[in-house]
Amino acid sequence: MEARPISPRVISFDFPQPPEYLPPLTAGELWHRQTTNPVDLFETFFRARTPLGERPVLAENAHDGGAGKHRAQSPHAGRFKPLADALAARDEMNDVLRTRIDKACALLDADLHLYPNTFRKDTHIGDIPEAYSGLDEEALATLGKTFRVAGRMVSLRSFGKVTFIHLQDASGSMQVFVARDDLGTDAYQIFKKFDMGDILGVEGELFRTKTGELTLRARSVSLVTKSMRPLPEKYHGLKDMETRYRQRYVDLIVTPKTSEIFRKRTMIVRGIRNYLDSKGFLEVETPMMQPIPGGATAKPFETHHNALDMKLYMRIAPELYLKRLLVGGFEKVYEINRNFRNEGISTRHNPEFTMLEFYWAFADFRDLMDLTEDMIAGVAREVCGSTVVQYQGQDIDLTPGKWVRMTFHESIEKIGGVDPEVYGDYEKCAALVRKSGEKVIKGEKLGKLQAKLFDIFVEPKLIQPHFIYHYPTDISPLSRRNEENPDITDRFELFVVGRELANAFSELNDPVDQRGRFEEQVKEKAAGDDEAHFMDEDYVRALEYGMPPAAGQGVGIDRLVMLLTDSPSIREVILFPLLRPETTSGGGASSGGGPATGPA
Repeated sequence: MEARPISPRVISFDFPQPPEYLPPLTAGELWHRQTTNPVDLFETFFRARTPLGERPVLAENAHDGGAGKHRAQSPHAGRFKPLADALAARDEMNDVLRTRIDKACALLDADLHLYPNTFRKDTHIGDIPEAYSGLDEEALATLGKTFRVAGRMVSLRSFGKVTFIHLQDASGSMQVFVARDDLGTDAYQIFKKFDMGDILGVEGELFRTKTGELTLRARSVSLVTKSMRPLPEKYHGLKDMETRYRQRYVDLIVTPKTSEIFRKRTMIVRGIRNYLDSKGFLEVETPMMQPIPGGATAKPFETHHNALDMKLYMRIAPELYLKRLLVGGFEKVYEINRNFRNEGISTRHNPEFTMLEFYWAFADFRDLMDLTEDMIAGVAREVCGSTVVQYQGQDIDLTPGKWVRMTFHESIEKIGGVDPEVYGDYEKCAALVRKSGEKVIKGEKLGKLQAKLFDIFVEPKLIQPHFIYHYPTDISPLSRRNEENPDITDRFELFVVGRELANAFSELNDPVDQRGRFEEQVKEKAAGDDEAHFMDEDYVRALEYGMPPAAGQGVGIDRLVMLLTDSPSIREVILFPLLRPETTSGGGASSGGGPATGPA
């Protein structure tokens, strides 16, 4: 059959179901079409023209999306069939992933281990510029020192016989110069099969490029870990917020700010721990599964202990256990703990979160105000370098002595603009709550309605640090009554940037009063309040043995980290925040994953 002339334009064959791996070709690249099977012709031609390290692994059936048996061009292709099948089932298979699989086969064909554990580094990448950035080319040439570093390849610029890459480890990144003349032809050809995202081990010495950049000249390059998925493209990065949270492992690789946030988080927690230790507090651990959830008004998660056939609740707060320790004789205790509350999710709330709680015998809530100012200001100074921090474009002054102190009812009047005749009268207060879009539940007491007014009219306006104290007794079941006015408690909440950061009070240690408060909470729970407190007979019994006068406080670690890292959402400061299950194309659910994009 005579071949027909082909016009010089991009053409493609008309397949019933074109295989995804076939890119369009120009007419000049096809020298004839004399075949009854264009798929076989194209595959033969494409493989003959394409270097081994750049070929996609083609499925035996051109219409199976890459999930079928691989052709026998590599004896190792079958190893990757489960991976290809899984990718195809999730509709994630594409040219990039096929190319990665083919390169992995080529490396195995060359007797390279894809996941060895033999390379040992002797230097952190970030330490090199810190120690040697001041040396010129001549000094580096006489240094006589070889460095062994390991890191992820995060950039690559190839110029044929030489390649510039950047390696990144936990301490930083730096440029590496890889040349065929330095490695040898065979080793350099193997290196060319490595991909962006692979973890490499490099041995070499330092020099400066023509532009003066401190660079490591590679004498040997080893594959440490093969990356089967590509990193996001350099200039686009990981932009989708849910993908960043779901695939935090990728976010940490490609978003330097994310790594910095979590390093600062560690510094913040360490700073708090060091401060309390220096003040004589004892760090303790209390149960995370509890027979009675207590210490906060919140809806708990439920679980079940099979061996004991016993319902248990995930901790909503450690408070009642920590105060039992005060009964036992410890006078200063604290716990940095994980709490779980079966509530909504927002930029400020995650069902699983971290709290600091500490208790101090022979102290009251005013002592805690002073301690809190000093502790948070000190942590800010250590982590941020100043007690004035930037948060979403605003300067927040955490300097001790500049924190406002105002009573609960004063704040409703002076900041919220609500007249005492309104918030002090039940019917008028209830009417304003309804007018503001909030529900009034039958049986709610005046203090509960006032708290709703506070949430609406006051809290969003508390940008600079504010201690709001003397909360109504109705909403403070564990707080000590004020000795001059039993309708209020010696309790404060700390607000910064319009959100609660801490809650503290002089502790109620009267067992009779505590029992009465619990009984009121039980009535509210029976009336439909899911967040009302349970009755805890053992805690009341502990108080009957005698707990010294004390003050206690809880600080939201996640919200403090948000403040000190300028993070607008709590998900930014929790490594793996709770997300809805990811639904795959096959109908299943996954905790992570997603289509691969970016360069092969």
